[in-house]
Amino acid sequence: MPPTEGVISEAAAHAATTPDSILAPAVDPAALAAAARAPEERAPAEPHTLHRPRSVGITILSVLALLYSLYFARDFLIPILYAALLNLLLSPVVRGLARWRVPAPLSAAILVLGLLAALGAGAYALAGPAQRWITAAPRSLSRAESRVHDLVRPVQQVSSTVERAAGAVGSDGPKPQQVVVAAGPSISSRIFGTTERLAAAILEIVILLYFLLAGGDLFLQKLIKVLPDFGYKIKAVEIARGTEAAVSAFLTTALFVNVAEGALLTVALWLLGMPNAPLWGVMVALFEFIPYLGALAAVVILTITGLTTFDSVGRALLVPGSFLLINLIQANVVSPLLLGHRLTLNPVAIFVGLAFFFWIWGVPGAFLAVPLLATMKIFCDHIESLAALGEFLGQRDSSERRLIIRR
Repeated sequence: MPPTEGVISEAAAHAATTPDSILAPAVDPAALAAAARAPEERAPAEPHTLHRPRSVGITILSVLALLYSLYFARDFLIPILYAALLNLLLSPVVRGLARWRVPAPLSAAILVLGLLAALGAGAYALAGPAQRWITAAPRSLSRAESRVHDLVRPVQQVSSTVERAAGAVGSDGPKPQQVVVAAGPSISSRIFGTTERLAAAILEIVILLYFLLAGGDLFLQKLIKVLPDFGYKIKAVEIARGTEAAVSAFLTTALFVNVAEGALLTVALWLLGMPNAPLWGVMVALFEFIPYLGALAAVVILTITGLTTFDSVGRALLVPGSFLLINLIQANVVSPLLLGHRLTLNPVAIFVGLAFFFWIWGVPGAFLAVPLLATMKIFCDHIESLAALGEFLGQRDSSERRLIIRR
């Protein structure tokens, strides 16, 4: 008999014969005898049936808490994300100037001031044409409707018939009560928020961007310092460098492609005789950062503008047609050639991510959707445990497609 069983048996016998005492623990002799049995003679323990439902419930509550936090912290998170993406875009320039012995704080100040000067000059040059177009937008819509009156005439006839029938049916009933509708916020305030909030967000982005550029690898050095293992330190440096280089290349390429598309559209509209052609080129360059929805909005706006500018419907349709031609070449030839397969995202993932960030953060979130998804994919590609998520975000390559077809 093993010594453990002997000790447990003696304790059981002693507990059965010893009188109760306030210093002695209350021990059940039957429980001690059951503990003395061999492991194979013991009854199997009941499985923990409450562990899995409890884990699922905690996961659901965690996801809901995350969505709640992302929604209500949007005013705090959006400027930080914009500053972080601009930091990834401009960090290679700071490192390049550092090779010429330019201090990081000085190069960061030069870049931030240059960016502000360029944005200010562009906004000042386009403010007048944009304000005039926004002011004339209601009249432009009425003129566009009159130009396509022949196309919408059947719909208008059906609508007027339905209204007359509804009026004849409800003429004997009580008169409808007048409803006073309070004027809501304007379109510009819904998109960009109030002037104070917009100015505060821009100021926060500028200040945070300067500190990020001037600090350089501050947070990477802190991370390396707190990691305990040397292998983890090397892995952290590899992930940080690879992610920063890939995201910077992606953002630089996307910015170059969008600006080139806007410039080509400006030239095409100028050749067509469109007034304020640079305004529409800048609009398209900004809208291209929002996939699908941006191109759709650009087509609608250019169609209305063309119909209100030219008397001929055919010439007016050349305005959105030129954009569609340039956009098709950019989306199917230029972007795949420059970005390559590694930074190409799945269209389903782009659409779902766009809908999610637009739902959480509105129009600013729509601008952040693709850069955040690209950052997530690149980050997942560098971490082995997250490689499956990165694979789902990316497209299927031609070799994989041929292999599936052969099978």
